[in-house]
Amino acid sequence: MVPVASSGGVIIHCPDDGRYAFYNSPYPAHRLMTGVDIYPNSQLIGSTPSPIDGEIIKVRHIKSPPGRGFKAPEHDTLTIVRSTENSDKVVKVLHVDTVLKEGESIAVGQSLGPLIRSGYFGYHTPLHVHVEVRPQNDPLRVRGGYTIDSLLDLKDLKVTEEIVGIVTTSQKGYALIKLNRRSVVVADVGGVPGILDGGMPIYGWFGAHAENPIKNRPVKLLGKTIGNIINVLPRTCVAECTNFRMKLGVVPVDAFFMLLPNGENSMAVVSRRRSELKLDTNAEISLIVE
Repeated sequence: MVPVASSGGVIIHCPDDGRYAFYNSPYPAHRLMTGVDIYPNSQLIGSTPSPIDGEIIKVRHIKSPPGRGFKAPEHDTLTIVRSTENSDKVVKVLHVDTVLKEGESIAVGQSLGPLIRSGYFGYHTPLHVHVEVRPQNDPLRVRGGYTIDSLLDLKDLKVTEEIVGIVTTSQKGYALIKLNRRSVVVADVGGVPGILDGGMPIYGWFGAHAENPIKNRPVKLLGKTIGNIINVLPRTCVAECTNFRMKLGVVPVDAFFMLLPNGENSMAVVSRRRSELKLDTNAEISLIVE
């Protein structure tokens, strides 16, 4: 398990073979910069490693909507953990069917339980753990979490000139891409290089990690303006999408940029119509922005 983020004195971990993202979701906490999603390796879905240390103080089943394009269980699970590192803070965990009972302790890397393919997901959403750090007296609301800071190294970034990769996983309307260059996808974020994070243009907004971004400045990728910065913190920002398209060949797609604990990027692509995209595993792709 690798430390990837901190919030309120609590360190959040990701499996060393997993992925994570701060902005890859329409859930409001992500746009407010108070949530992070941890995507364990697919081999671990039956035994999700805990991203934090603490004591289980609440486990609640919550009704979830039916799956859109897939079968989903009738409930999701919300777990509240009192942090060992900072006992004044609690951690809200979603999308894990927690097997531990209230009063039991959990350590980083210890199994919480199987992941839930929640009805809150899109058909393309990978299984993941949603994490927020909260005040003890306000553990449940959508809003009210503490800002989450990435532990990304933002030094010596260079703006990406092409986005090329190899298809590692493919199904109808969806593909996971391993980028050829062993690096992150870096945009021009208001004049400084910044690491892209999130889904675009599907949500209408996305995130970027950059040193001291400036509000109301443009974000450019492969020379095309893709967003305007609308909210900033010292090392990250949220941008609202401008009018642009992403394509694989002639097929319009949405792209999802996720982070790896080794400091690299992972990218998934989804076609607007599921029947439009079917890529062969090991095929090389090039993402176009226009």
